[in-house]
Amino acid sequence: MEFVEEFTDEERLKIEQDFSRLADKCYLDHAGTALYGESQLRAVQELLAGGLYCNPHTSRTMEDLIDLVRYRVLRWFQARPADYSLVFTSGTTASLKLVAESFEFGPGGAEPGSFVYLRDSHTSVLGMRELVRTGRVQPIERAELLQALNEPEDPRRHHPPRPSLLVFPAQCNFNGAKYPLELCELIERNGLRGYGGDAFHVCLDAASHVSTSPLDLSRYRPSFVCLSFYKIFGYPTGLGALLVRRDAEPLLHGKRYYGGGTVKIALSGPDRFHERRDALADRLEDGTINFLSIAALLPCLEALTRLIPGATMDRIQRHTFQLARHCYRELQALQHANGGRVVDLYHDTAFGDARTQGAIVNFNVLNDDGGHVGFAEVACMAANHGIYLRTGCFCNPGACQRHLRLADDDLLRHYRAGHVCGDANDLIDGQPTGSVRVSFGYCTRRSDVDRLVTMVRRCYVRRSLTGPLSRADVLAQYKSYDRPRLVQLCLYPVKSCGPLRVTAGGWPLAPTGLLYDRAFLIVDEHGAAMTQKKLPTMCRIRPEIADGRLVLRHADLEDEPLTIELEGDGEAGEPAAAHLCQTKVCRDSVQGVDCGERAADWVSRALGVSGLRLLRQSGQEPRRQRQTDRALSLNNQAQLLLVNRTSVRWLRDKVGDGDWDGADAPSLDALVDRFRGNLIVETVRPLEESDWRRVLVGPSQFSVDGPCTRCQMICIDQATGERTAEPLRTISREFGGRMRFGVYLSLAGDWADRELPLGATVSGVIEESE
Repeated sequence: MEFVEEFTDEERLKIEQDFSRLADKCYLDHAGTALYGESQLRAVQELLAGGLYCNPHTSRTMEDLIDLVRYRVLRWFQARPADYSLVFTSGTTASLKLVAESFEFGPGGAEPGSFVYLRDSHTSVLGMRELVRTGRVQPIERAELLQALNEPEDPRRHHPPRPSLLVFPAQCNFNGAKYPLELCELIERNGLRGYGGDAFHVCLDAASHVSTSPLDLSRYRPSFVCLSFYKIFGYPTGLGALLVRRDAEPLLHGKRYYGGGTVKIALSGPDRFHERRDALADRLEDGTINFLSIAALLPCLEALTRLIPGATMDRIQRHTFQLARHCYRELQALQHANGGRVVDLYHDTAFGDARTQGAIVNFNVLNDDGGHVGFAEVACMAANHGIYLRTGCFCNPGACQRHLRLADDDLLRHYRAGHVCGDANDLIDGQPTGSVRVSFGYCTRRSDVDRLVTMVRRCYVRRSLTGPLSRADVLAQYKSYDRPRLVQLCLYPVKSCGPLRVTAGGWPLAPTGLLYDRAFLIVDEHGAAMTQKKLPTMCRIRPEIADGRLVLRHADLEDEPLTIELEGDGEAGEPAAAHLCQTKVCRDSVQGVDCGERAADWVSRALGVSGLRLLRQSGQEPRRQRQTDRALSLNNQAQLLLVNRTSVRWLRDKVGDGDWDGADAPSLDALVDRFRGNLIVETVRPLEESDWRRVLVGPSQFSVDGPCTRCQMICIDQATGERTAEPLRTISREFGGRMRFGVYLSLAGDWADRELPLGATVSGVIEESE
């Protein structure tokens, strides 16, 4: 089926102008959040700047405005105030939690009703199990839920039946499969097979569905609907709603806590007497609601309908479905040279109809031998191509388990192996722990889909019939020619900037590794640390250290070097007038000393970004390595990184001259630079360092903290800042999806007053496990 453009040329131009910040970016995580448009933000600013908006407990005008927003939101979903109440919450999760703690499963003393939830649900639904006041809690599988489409009314239902609650999503956030909304009426009327004594009320998790699809509550009328507004408009965040069908309101009397203006009267004495307000929203909206964000919904609704006039959500659904179907079919068609699939797609539909499938494509990449490529590597490669996507299990363990064919025992085994939700531990014993998700919105272009498919084709389609080598194969290709030795020392005084290469003698050790290594960092105007992932040209800042001074140079400021005093051994305390700043490095809160206005101006001009600051790590709050409690500078995970030049030479041979995105293959030295190691060694054979547990460099001893997991940083040419797909994709291919190259080291034994001498003999100690 041909791709048919939903929007007119004029509409497309307006959308592109509203999202000009996407010009060179490819955003494919609309299921994570929609993006706000520039005209939308301007309209919000004009509204807030043009009026006086008080606490609604103070201002009747503000109360009226909030009521107007309730009416407009209900109208957006084709609901009448006579049929539905709207309770503002902080989002879908809070709405689900409110239902869980409020729903009455029956009168006291009687057998309570059931809480049934679709297994392929978000963790926010799973968390409801901990709050519902019934012991009759049961998951239901997808196939079992869909059977309700053909089930007659159960004649065994008790009269009066027990109030029960069924929760399922209108659209699966894992892969976009839509559930027939007819289920709401059928199940509330006929019940569920096996629950003859239960009168079910449906709680619909609509968060994923409403982001790109219409929801007509005049046609489909669940008892409860939970949603978040940022999924639709991108802004405001932290605001959602619980929509409650009027006849289901009496079931939400179980909530015990009250706060703010939700009561008519409350006595402060020990008898705890209080009387709740009558209207549902007045009773359930504890404290002062997020009234400015609620007011902002008006211009958000209006801006989207102006941008895409006429049946806005229907048109968005058609546009995004076509993009998803195009993506699905293009990925499905990719093949390796041996005929094997390149992509494993995790779907319940074949993208035949927008009524059954949303704008989400979920997949994993496969090697030509059928083994999986880890999702963390795909995320790194995507970032290297300017593509924003999502990886993991997307807070939906049930769907993830079903599609990845993981049993509960598998998940527990992965957890015991160190994997937790949200980490980059993507493959355990070759088994994926998650997947890759791309999702589309109304501002997504067809060229964005093509950019993703081109990245997968260029980086992962195997065009020859060779496979990955084992380490034994690798080692067999090399013969011994010399003893291992330390051939180069590099330190990086400013984190993520160029190296200082030690060309003669050696370099002193410090409690954190090499003296002055990663002692400084550059932060943006908000205090966030800058790295080459954000700004690749940081590599063009070149450091020198001489006579107790750090000198920074840049080709565009050749006549204006920046000089900073290092205060002797670098361990001195800060001057009394020093300005301390907070930032983060690898999830650690770090205190830094601002180097002043001259340094800030220099780094801003050198990198072409306004508002940058140069900080030096403060000695007042030393950073510690979590596992070992060793002192750390501003490096990522360990004190030192060892890279084997022989291993890099082997890797360069594997990449080949024609795989560098049309450019000449880098020299061996240039490729070694990309790995940003501190200790560059040369061994007898490649990959020997992978077996080392301790390392001796001359008289100095180091412990091995583990392999270095690589990211897109190694795809940045450290001379120019230009990006390539290599060598990351070859590392993944040759090592079966594992992106490990180089090893982390930490100081061991006596290091005081020592320096590492260039040319020193290197001994790797292998300790066999017992």
